Amino acid sequence: MTATLSPNRSAQIQQLIDAGDNQGLYKLAKTMIPGGTQLLSKRPEMFAPDRWPAYYREAAGCQVTDLSGNKLIDMVTNGIGGCLLGFNHPEVTAAVIDRIQRGSFCTLNNPEEVQVAQKLIDWHPWAGAVRYARTGGESMAVAVRIARAHTRRDVVAFCGYHGWSDWYLAANLGEHGALDGHLLPGLSPTGVPRGLKATALPFAYNQIKQLEEIVAKHGKNLAAVIMEPTRNQEPQNQFLQQAKALAHECGAVFIFDEISAGFRLARGGAHLRYGVDPDIAVFAKALGNGHPIGAVLGREQVMASAQDSFISSTYWTEGVGFAAALATMKVMEENDVPAHVDNIGKLYANGLTKLAQKHKLPLKVAGHPCIAHYAFDHPQGAALMTLYTVRMLDHGYLTGASFYPTLAHQPGHVEKYLLAADEVYAELADAMAKGDAEKRLGSPVKQSGFARLS
Repeated sequence: MTATLSPNRSAQIQQLIDAGDNQGLYKLAKTMIPGGTQLLSKRPEMFAPDRWPAYYREAAGCQVTDLSGNKLIDMVTNGIGGCLLGFNHPEVTAAVIDRIQRGSFCTLNNPEEVQVAQKLIDWHPWAGAVRYARTGGESMAVAVRIARAHTRRDVVAFCGYHGWSDWYLAANLGEHGALDGHLLPGLSPTGVPRGLKATALPFAYNQIKQLEEIVAKHGKNLAAVIMEPTRNQEPQNQFLQQAKALAHECGAVFIFDEISAGFRLARGGAHLRYGVDPDIAVFAKALGNGHPIGAVLGREQVMASAQDSFISSTYWTEGVGFAAALATMKVMEENDVPAHVDNIGKLYANGLTKLAQKHKLPLKVAGHPCIAHYAFDHPQGAALMTLYTVRMLDHGYLTGASFYPTLAHQPGHVEKYLLAADEVYAELADAMAKGDAEKRLGSPVKQSGFARLS
């Protein structure tokens, strides 16, 4: 649907919204918002350029109503992993509305932030103090600042993806592409001060010798060892324990980034599943089930160093995030969310694997069932995945190269999805044999990693 546009741009925007014109609104957005959206992972180009519905009107459970009024079941990232309980969870929404109606912000502080702190410490007996932020990226920046303040050192060693901040992208100031093996390739350090070169040193997951080399060379200057406890692999050969021991051996702070994995593999974070306690654990995303809240949880002695640096922001005191976190944690205590999403994720992964075998498609599955990634291991892989996404939209599903199940997903959702996928996989097999997947699309192939989108 394409709206007849007014010459006034504000009126144009409203006309596009009223007309349900996803593509028209996104095209206009890119003339005003660099990249089109605020989050790389929400750019339509990452799924199916010119076809993916960029905007939504409503969301509840695992169902999204897009700007055009189409009702779609989310079988992709469900808010980029932020809505572990499902969209617009009634208990969380009620808590947020109550806080808003009573005033979510004023000159004084919200008592809920003390309640959230106590709950997090109850869940993590190793910890004794909490600081808050609103997003994962800034929470990681806070954690790194605290580690540097505590050790009076500058260098950090890291494994995995940790956001957009200068401390992290500094890794690409030295060796071009140093971050390519850490989830997102092509992350440019343009705008990051050159003086940060050699302050962020990457090592690969389950490759303890790489960390040993960093510690041997930079140990006296190492402020922190930072890593996700898991992403796509299980730790092997006591990897987490060895990483922690190396950090402490040289006096560095050991930090777990639980922003993505947190609460999916275990209530309170993946590190509890593996029995390895860090000095700091960082949470965001699922902690607020779609509402902005980030937490930097740590040992009391380490966290006290936050007082030695200036770490302060007005909207870190706003009350919606704390109200959402309290309600979310209550639902997590009442339901075995990790077991549920593991079961749904296994049904999905096993079902697609069987369909791929049936249709002789080279499907590659990586990661834990609750946060898994999918790809077609073929020269036409990106085109095949884009075609799959487009055809599944016609069946009423948001889908793509990953699936982060939620408490709202039920086995029936997966069963119906697989019936549609069976039909689409048959076409993909034919397209792969004929080499015409891109031609069938009639629109661009999805992009991978980071790319400039104008």
